[in-house]
Amino acid sequence: MVVQVANQRRRTTGLHVGDGNVQRFFPPEVPVVELELDHLRIVCNLKPEFWAGEPEIDDERLVCWLESKRMSGKLASKPAPLALMPAGEHAFRLIPIGHNEVRTTPYPVGFSG
Repeated sequence: MVVQVANQRRRTTGLHVGDGNVQRFFPPEVPVVELELDHLRIVCNLKPEFWAGEPEIDDERLVCWLESKRMSGKLASKPAPLALMPAGEHAFRLIPIGHNEVRTTPYPVGFSG
């Protein structure tokens, strides 16, 4: 799935997962998610608001990792999409999508991917 870096007032705050992805991949009875960030695995708590219209994963370790990827040029600037790939039960590998991989032109009319 593709997710976005969440920003608030020019500051990275976490990952915006999107309501559709929350419904598909994050059951409400599981209040944590494990993220694989390169060689690091972290467990992030999911707030109740995550399932109620605020689908954002926020964790200081995650924010630091995102900022380091952006500063090194391995993460596209705004908008900054990332791939969130399944890596086990309630676990995902976060993979930056580089500048050259971000589509900047609209899809043709009638294109369904």
